Amino acid sequence: MNMKPLLFTGLCLSCILSHLQAQTDSSYIKPTIKKSSSTFKKSRFQPEADTLEAVTVHANRTNNQKSLNIGRVAIPAMDLPQAVSIVNRSVMDNQQALRLSDVIRNVNGVYLATTRGATQENFSARGYSLGANNIYKDGIRINSGSMPETSSLEKVEVLKGSSAVLFGNVAPGGIINLVSKQPKFEPGGEIAIRTGSFGLFKPHVEIYGPLSKSIAYQINGSFETADSYRDQVQSKRYYINPSLLFKLGNKTELLLITDHLQHDFTPDFGIGTIDNTSIPDLPRSAFFGTNWQYAKTKQSSATSILKHSFNDNWQLNASISWQHYNRDYFAIERIQAKANGDFYRPLNRTKNDEQYLTSQISVSGKFKTGQFQHLLLTGIDIDRYDTKAWTYNQPTIYDTINILDANKFKARTDMPNVKEIRMVATPILRFGAYIQDLITVTHQIKLMLGLRWSYQDAKPATTTDLITGKSTLGALKTDQAFSPRAGLVYQPNKHTSLFASYANSFSINSGTDVYGNALAPSIIDQFELGVKNDLLSGALTVNLTAYRIINNNLAQTALFAADGITPNNNTNLKALTGQTMSDGIEIDFTAHPLKGLDLMAGYSYNFIRYTKTPDTKGNFVEGERLQNSVGSTANGSIFYHFKAWKIGTSIVYTGPRTAGFNNTKGQTQNYNRLFPVADFTTIDLSVGYSWKRINLMAKLSNLTNTLNYYTHENYSINPIAPTQLSATIRYTFHQ
Repeated sequence: MNMKPLLFTGLCLSCILSHLQAQTDSSYIKPTIKKSSSTFKKSRFQPEADTLEAVTVHANRTNNQKSLNIGRVAIPAMDLPQAVSIVNRSVMDNQQALRLSDVIRNVNGVYLATTRGATQENFSARGYSLGANNIYKDGIRINSGSMPETSSLEKVEVLKGSSAVLFGNVAPGGIINLVSKQPKFEPGGEIAIRTGSFGLFKPHVEIYGPLSKSIAYQINGSFETADSYRDQVQSKRYYINPSLLFKLGNKTELLLITDHLQHDFTPDFGIGTIDNTSIPDLPRSAFFGTNWQYAKTKQSSATSILKHSFNDNWQLNASISWQHYNRDYFAIERIQAKANGDFYRPLNRTKNDEQYLTSQISVSGKFKTGQFQHLLLTGIDIDRYDTKAWTYNQPTIYDTINILDANKFKARTDMPNVKEIRMVATPILRFGAYIQDLITVTHQIKLMLGLRWSYQDAKPATTTDLITGKSTLGALKTDQAFSPRAGLVYQPNKHTSLFASYANSFSINSGTDVYGNALAPSIIDQFELGVKNDLLSGALTVNLTAYRIINNNLAQTALFAADGITPNNNTNLKALTGQTMSDGIEIDFTAHPLKGLDLMAGYSYNFIRYTKTPDTKGNFVEGERLQNSVGSTANGSIFYHFKAWKIGTSIVYTGPRTAGFNNTKGQTQNYNRLFPVADFTTIDLSVGYSWKRINLMAKLSNLTNTLNYYTHENYSINPIAPTQLSATIRYTFHQ
């Protein structure tokens, strides 16, 4: 797809609209930094929030007005050369969001990519997977191995593009920050019950209020049980989230947050593939696991966040968090059937225990040097990760079935007796220091500069044989990288901002070079430009962004051995000689044309492919799109509030993509390892009614009963949910 005409047209349209809007202005007005109010209105403290350029999905609010908790410094919307989307609590309630994917469907260009084994949700943006390093809660990196609870969230923020300056080793597509509900000094709360198709039942309670003039509390709790449209699949969740807020004088606040989630469910790898090349034509409900398989996860955290204002210009923010994650798992997985449907069911038993200790401290302040106004942010962060993983002596193959003919073989039903045989303990230490300065050159020109140094120390892993008691020590691996950032913002009037920016991030590599040395990180460069418009007194927002992301030193199999002459056939010996390129655009519209009517729409296009690879066997094929990357996505929603009623619909389009594995040069397979997955559209319809303090919401999801799949490579092919009906009744109480 040639993006230049579309990009040029969009830029011209945005500039024309902004010019027409500017005719109503007699002069340019300097954007001002609005002070964000904390929970205590009399406090002088400026909370950690940015009024950033935002596609703000929120009824009765203009765009570019919401604050962003994860930015660590308050920056006006039009001054930041980066795109942000915010989904607020009211949208989650209107759409009855159950999982994080229900929230993210409102964010243009970010989509649910895989649900491997139905154990977690993995999202992608701008061609890159937002993996374990890209999910945050209250500004703190969290484990993404479990599906987060949404009932305790006030909003979800998505900061698109590279955020390495502030957060270090993160994928360049963006980061997701979950913002918790906080204690309030006004007594209140709510009780809600949700029920729906396939046995869904979820009561939820929330209470908050003051304990004294300087201490407030909040408690969220929920229980959820459900069957599934998938045979033999069940789920139970227990969640509790208490928090306390202390006012330590009129300049200091301390927030203590704890939560605990227990999720017991049936692992589900979907319907798999036939002969590694196609998705079988099977009922959506077809399940090929056992009736005893299980996954039990527990995730707990305790976090303290301190905010202090030295004066009107300088603030301090510090946090420390302890997290614990545990998973006990035993299941059939990797559904890869032969051409005739025969499937040798592989068995996997694992246990993981992970503990994280993360901390950060930052200082931000405003000052002048000559005619230049500065907004400075500097800080450090340090994380300690201790992970343990157990392996078992389970048989490789459990039994044989046929996914096309259930009567061909008799399936086993017993649970094998297995025991632990090995444990691997891996400690990882991360450290980062950063500085960022937003310089106001003139009322119309802003310059943002930033630099971060990141260091990661993967200490030697200890492998213990639990049969003999013998332990072996692995190799130490250290990585370090600088991550710069530069952005230029031009504001011809108070309604329009044009920006261009550069930033990079880095990706840790495995393997060694031909000399036996650990590979350095791959540096990923991102170039971005765009225009933001806040028009018609905030009734219409039009934002357009274009980007290019280049990994110039992708790890690939080395051409030659260390002598530079002998051809290399060892795929573990690598060199930073490959390249990928990701090009894309994002267009966002939000509008409030009538009182009570809220519209949102977005379209994104992305093309990520291998652009340079050596000719050595095992390297990727130049020009091939990365597997499971989506070219086009689009989303939209319309909600109308009138009297006691509300009605709305949301539509999400996911374009064609490929499943399987990318092809490699000299591969042994004589077929294309990629196979197509069609595009699909889902439509949800919501209706609600309020009476006094009672609110009733109902939703019909996947209105057209569309059938499609979330794919992970070629072995976890999970059908999307069919048409479902759910309803929530909520009673709110307050003083």
